[in-house]
Amino acid sequence: MAGLSCAEGLARIGHEVVLLDKGRGPGGRMSTRRVATPLGEVAFDHGAQYFTVRDPGFRRVVDGWAAEGIAAPWSLPGPDAWVGLPGMSAVIKAMARGHDVRWSVHVDRIDRQSDGWWINAGQDSFGPFAAVVLAVPAEQAVPFLSLHDFAMAREAMLARSLPCWTGMFAFAEPLPGGRDMIRDTGLIAWAARNRAKPGREGPEAVAPEGWVVQAGPEWSAAHVEEPAPQIARSLLGALTSVLGHDVPAPVAATAHRWRYAMSAGLGHGALWNDRIGLGVCADWLLGPRVECAWLSGQQLARTILEAPLERALAG
Repeated sequence: MAGLSCAEGLARIGHEVVLLDKGRGPGGRMSTRRVATPLGEVAFDHGAQYFTVRDPGFRRVVDGWAAEGIAAPWSLPGPDAWVGLPGMSAVIKAMARGHDVRWSVHVDRIDRQSDGWWINAGQDSFGPFAAVVLAVPAEQAVPFLSLHDFAMAREAMLARSLPCWTGMFAFAEPLPGGRDMIRDTGLIAWAARNRAKPGREGPEAVAPEGWVVQAGPEWSAAHVEEPAPQIARSLLGALTSVLGHDVPAPVAATAHRWRYAMSAGLGHGALWNDRIGLGVCADWLLGPRVECAWLSGQQLARTILEAPLERALAG
């Protein structure tokens, strides 16, 4: 979200932008995972469950998504909550359209040479570029920043991310109790029935029922290195305990570890070194919300506009 938001801002003022992403496709922490079961495929929003809309600029963007039919409000979590349609990844896919995005590129080094920045990913190199923007978790930004701007690296070191274990469970029938959402109960920070969200009435409506169960940060940190099957059993047991009924055995169960799920935010918005053309945008610079990632990207694009990239290559 942050990187694409910054790319949109830069492209709007005439810059040519190339995005490199280690993922196989758009989504990141707004991914939608599809899991095959004996009773059909089930979709899970296994990262961010919804996003808030509070900033006027972000609201205008979200209104555009709504007009396209790729986002809708979801009142259950709160009055300012929205979701992507038919899954959370829909808005990321829409943002990625029209940009030059290279998927499955695992960047391992950035080098500033006489003709500009070069990006190295294994045997592949990309460049030269007038500037580089990092839109990654703080812990992943540190090794890149420490070689070029230690002040930025120090800021990234201060932003510690909290992990989150997410369980995905498919059931042959609706769970007892009639609940659609569980919040801050026991080890569960969040659990939701996927069909409770708007726009999930398509083919998934005849598929098994999907539930996402996310553990709290303290529990996730204490169990961060445990194997996924063991985590899935623990989260299923927690869901059963909260519902207070016998929960049938799922037809599919898996767990995903988000090692860098959330950061409290440093309040900086974005970081930019106009002398060398190096910037950072991410939610960890502002706050632990999808909306903050978008705002961070927009702020960095504005900052670059105010400090022309030509200065980055001078000298």
